[in-house]
Amino acid sequence: MLTSLALIFLVGLLFGKFFHWLKLPSLLGMMLAGMMLGPYGLGFLDDHLLLISGELRQMALVIILTRAGLALHLADLKKVGRPSVLLCFLPAVCEMVGVVLLAPLLLGVSRLDAAIMGSVLAAVSPAVVVPRMLKLMEEGYGTKAGIPSMILAAASVDDVFVIVVFTAFTGLAASHTAMTARDFLQVPVAIILGSGAGWGIGYGLQRYFRLFHMRDSVKVMILLSVSFLLVQAEDWLEGRIPFSGLLAIMAMGIALLQFYPVLAGRLSQKYNKLWVAAEVTLFSLVGATVNFNYALQFGAAAILVVLGALVFRMGGVGLCVAKTALSPKERLFTMLAYTPKATVQAAIGGIPLSMGLGCGEMVLTVAVLAILITAPFGAVCMDRTYRRLLQKEQAAFDAK
Repeated sequence: MLTSLALIFLVGLLFGKFFHWLKLPSLLGMMLAGMMLGPYGLGFLDDHLLLISGELRQMALVIILTRAGLALHLADLKKVGRPSVLLCFLPAVCEMVGVVLLAPLLLGVSRLDAAIMGSVLAAVSPAVVVPRMLKLMEEGYGTKAGIPSMILAAASVDDVFVIVVFTAFTGLAASHTAMTARDFLQVPVAIILGSGAGWGIGYGLQRYFRLFHMRDSVKVMILLSVSFLLVQAEDWLEGRIPFSGLLAIMAMGIALLQFYPVLAGRLSQKYNKLWVAAEVTLFSLVGATVNFNYALQFGAAAILVVLGALVFRMGGVGLCVAKTALSPKERLFTMLAYTPKATVQAAIGGIPLSMGLGCGEMVLTVAVLAILITAPFGAVCMDRTYRRLLQKEQAAFDAK
């Protein structure tokens, strides 16, 4: 397993650097490295590593959501108001509807299988969006209108919303029962309980960190341990109390920033360093699970599903920002920024396959194609357009 990890880090970083040099997201290179090293490529990866890949991908998701929480100012979010709330779920719902309409026609799957596929595709990628929104905040682009904060917060909640819906759909497929109104009510309950628990834990941790002196590295270890327990708590409470451990993790980071901003800034830098290794592991292991022959069999139809669903998603974003104070250029940037998929698809795309669901391999194939198509599209669009579509805040300009 140590040899496999060494190969993942070395080849993944090398390919990632090459794609970065090509002005493309480095995660694509990392995924390509996993495809090459995995069982459907050269077969260099140890089976034991592939067996725990799900847990490793979840750890990466915990790190990226904590980073998002530690950078999210509630005051900036309040300035945006209604659009930020709608962006948390409406684009995802629109995209899921698009997949449910298109996938049965193009891929021949059932409506439930299409709903599972749609819930995998519907999440925006923190790995692509979060670093770019943090960059916009640092440079002052769109900050006056609150656009980076709006996208950062909404994208994070969007991910949690989608994951909760995905869990409900896969549970239905596994149990072969019909979905009830109670299943839908679990989504807002899980969001409320998760955010409340995370906020309370974050408040308690900042008090603890003020009372007892310790190195920031130790604080990071404590935060990671608490985050893992929150994820596990979601499994413990499953079937009894709806609870979102991932949203609790993000809310914990927000609370730390709210009550102890100096510490939050230092911890954010630590998590940025952790993400270097987590990113390589996440996307390389996703690439390793791709079955090339299966992907080629449904490639064209799957690509049409991804592109069609993306149109539905951008339409949903357009509805969220309609009749707001945002300019047409700012609305266009928001629509473009909400297109990339990567992190959540990498984290949950293989779960239906591991559960033994008939749609598992199809869902994974479509998830990987969505990453390959939308991650470079969204990243390039944001990088190339933000200076033209967003206003630079004068205060940030003067500070430089």
